[in-house]
Amino acid sequence: MTLVFMVVGLFALILINVPIAVALGVVAVIAIYLTQGPAMLLNTALVMYDGATNFPLLAIPMFILAGAIMNATGISQRLIAFASALLGFIRGGLAIVNIAASMFFAEISGSAVADVAAIGSILMPAMKKKGYPAAFAAAVTSSSATLAVIIPPSIPMILYGVMSNSSIVELFVAGIIPGILGGLGMMVLSYWMARRHGWPVEEMLQAARVWRTFKDAVWALILPVIILGGIFGGLVTATEGGGLAVVAALIIGGLVYRELDWRYLKAAVIEGGMQTAVVMLLVAASALVGVYLTQQQVPQRLAAAILDVTDNPYTVLALLNVFFLVIGLFLHSAAAIILVVPIVMPLINAVGIDPVHFGLVVTLNLGIGQQTPPVASVLITACAIAKANIWEVTKVNIYFISVLFAVLMLVTYVPMIPMSLVEYFYR
Repeated sequence: MTLVFMVVGLFALILINVPIAVALGVVAVIAIYLTQGPAMLLNTALVMYDGATNFPLLAIPMFILAGAIMNATGISQRLIAFASALLGFIRGGLAIVNIAASMFFAEISGSAVADVAAIGSILMPAMKKKGYPAAFAAAVTSSSATLAVIIPPSIPMILYGVMSNSSIVELFVAGIIPGILGGLGMMVLSYWMARRHGWPVEEMLQAARVWRTFKDAVWALILPVIILGGIFGGLVTATEGGGLAVVAALIIGGLVYRELDWRYLKAAVIEGGMQTAVVMLLVAASALVGVYLTQQQVPQRLAAAILDVTDNPYTVLALLNVFFLVIGLFLHSAAAIILVVPIVMPLINAVGIDPVHFGLVVTLNLGIGQQTPPVASVLITACAIAKANIWEVTKVNIYFISVLFAVLMLVTYVPMIPMSLVEYFYR
């Protein structure tokens, strides 16, 4: 009953536009006051501070800053130019270039919104100029950017790892195959739609241009090798990998390419700091909620109630898929992970689901939520840049969402797809 009242109170506050982090804190404080007395409120600040100072969370601002440096130093433009030279000869080539560039950018920033801002601001105007409908340009940019939630390094995976006490490195490795499958599926879909609608070929394949753009982008292509090689090779932790990404981006962009735009970088750093502050406040408030729910044994009671109905792991995963798809309509991925994951982890452990496998299920579900209104943070960003109506974009985007949903079903019910590399390298 306590959980019901907390959920109702939380959504009531959210519906009147109270920020989610504030709503979480208010609900937790009221619950503690009513059930444990005012004396227990003395520990509130300490609990929130401890929750927000978890070392792995430092990776979040680091990867956001690395993405900002990429945009401020011309790294993103070089990657797009190389992808265009390599793939532009295919019908619908600009759409395929868009997807390839998003997959590559995701390997550095880990943020879907940063991906849209970096790639979309360059490629969407170019696609519209070449005759692609604005709705299609926004849809392909938005959905391919969501691959950043599963292609390492992923900010939602970092949050999930902290909330579930799972290995962040194993989560990163588990996301590689699903991320590639999602990108290839979107490329095939884009090619099919381009042939159906007669959209153009960007330009003929020219070996000289491929070689020229490759030489220009070779240092940028080394970035993910440095970052992911360091993390997967055990040389640095995921958190240290974020710092390594910043240093590598600064050296390559500032010293090798010598194109550091300090004015743009300053604005990007401020924006990144604001995004990080929002996440940290959410983490702090959720720590308070988590401690209270644990003391009241709410997660354990919820697990026991569901286990009374079924203990089949696939049935439990089906129920949780529906649940996360629904809350993804109304909550940002960070808020959903922070709020829900600690509650359902006892159930996941009780039915024998691997926490790393479940992490991929959660992040894919919430990635789909980034594309489905009313919240749809990534979709809204893409529509704003493309100057396209959100509902017109959604009509096109449903095809790309279907690709993400197909990957979700494969990951959910064929665990060897995400877990094969994890088993090979770490277990």
